[in-house]
Amino acid sequence: MKINKLTLDNGLRLVHHEDTSTQMVALNIVYDVGARDEHPDHTGFAHLFEHLMFGGSVHIPDYDAPLQQAGGENNAWTNNDITNYYLTVPRSNVETGFWLESDRMLELAFSEQSLEVQRGVVMEEFKQRCLNQPYGDVGHLMRPLAYQVHPYRWPTIGKELSHIANATLDEVKDFFFRFYAPNNAVLAVTGNISWEETVRLTEKWFAPVPRRDVPVRQLPQEPVQTEERRLMVERNVPLDSLFMAFHMCGREEEDYYAFDILSDILSNGRSSRLNRKLVQEQKLFASLDAYISGTRDAGLLQFSGKPSAGVSLEQAEAGIRRELEELKQELVGEQELEKVKNKFESTQIFGNINYLNVATNLAWYELTGQAEDIDREVEKYRSVTAEQLHTVAQRTFREENSAVLYYMKSK
Repeated sequence: MKINKLTLDNGLRLVHHEDTSTQMVALNIVYDVGARDEHPDHTGFAHLFEHLMFGGSVHIPDYDAPLQQAGGENNAWTNNDITNYYLTVPRSNVETGFWLESDRMLELAFSEQSLEVQRGVVMEEFKQRCLNQPYGDVGHLMRPLAYQVHPYRWPTIGKELSHIANATLDEVKDFFFRFYAPNNAVLAVTGNISWEETVRLTEKWFAPVPRRDVPVRQLPQEPVQTEERRLMVERNVPLDSLFMAFHMCGREEEDYYAFDILSDILSNGRSSRLNRKLVQEQKLFASLDAYISGTRDAGLLQFSGKPSAGVSLEQAEAGIRRELEELKQELVGEQELEKVKNKFESTQIFGNINYLNVATNLAWYELTGQAEDIDREVEKYRSVTAEQLHTVAQRTFREENSAVLYYMKSK
């Protein structure tokens, strides 16, 4: 993939890939701030900002109206590591996108009214997703069970509703000027726009945004877990559920690719081990998934499943442990490993056909390393061996490295 790059004097990193097969252009800005950068007593701020950034900026009171008039669309998402904003716009109106994004990087239209409106939206989302939905509080239970000191111990939406309810305008402003800075961001531009035009518009609109004093990240390291952690809760839910988590490495470590492949071997498609054996053959589970958190710091390989009628949570857990034990004892077969690698490669290739996906991926890779890594991902997965999977499984799937939640329906 032909990738162009430039760093402005204010620290903003620009990456670009031209795609003339579309008449659209995508702008994706990733800010190097997420829930892990929050104070333990002031959580949910990164997610609150995802909403505040659409409440108007210093020179543009309404973000959405100009973009819609230009034929564009936008959205955003936040996780524990980053905050990501993107828009798509017809190439003829592309400057509207640069104007909008640069102005809200410069400064938001901070007001008590805007904060009140967006705080209300976020609090309602918290209630709907975490308090009023079956199994909605699983993240609030599993995270502090698995993490004791690292800020991954609270979800992106926040630890408590009160943290958002009590957020002041001064706290919100302080958070913005600490993290939403050109020297803490990557702008990726893809689609039907030349490199020369991209540089011209980026320098015109983003160069005047001042560099800011972004704090050096100093997060507490999670100590090695030395004993199994368990929790049992009763809730008003239709079915008992089982949740398990094992500590794994971070996104930027070599074994990350082995963990991703292990999760796919266990639970990606009808022929995956957990689905074939525990759902279809032994009928221990009605549904069962395995997935990795994909976080930049040390993450989790997690399992979530609903046992079949008449199957206890203890029996269900024992079924998963047997499958994990098999991975610790025997090498994954060549055919099974190749099938998972092929599936990943096709997903990666098809995913990067879309110009917006390319913008999102380029911004991410540039933030965490270099944009050119987008072309190295398949090779990294291809290089994982059965022996490496065996070693990782033996090191990971130990009782003392696990957190287990029995989520039971009220009797």
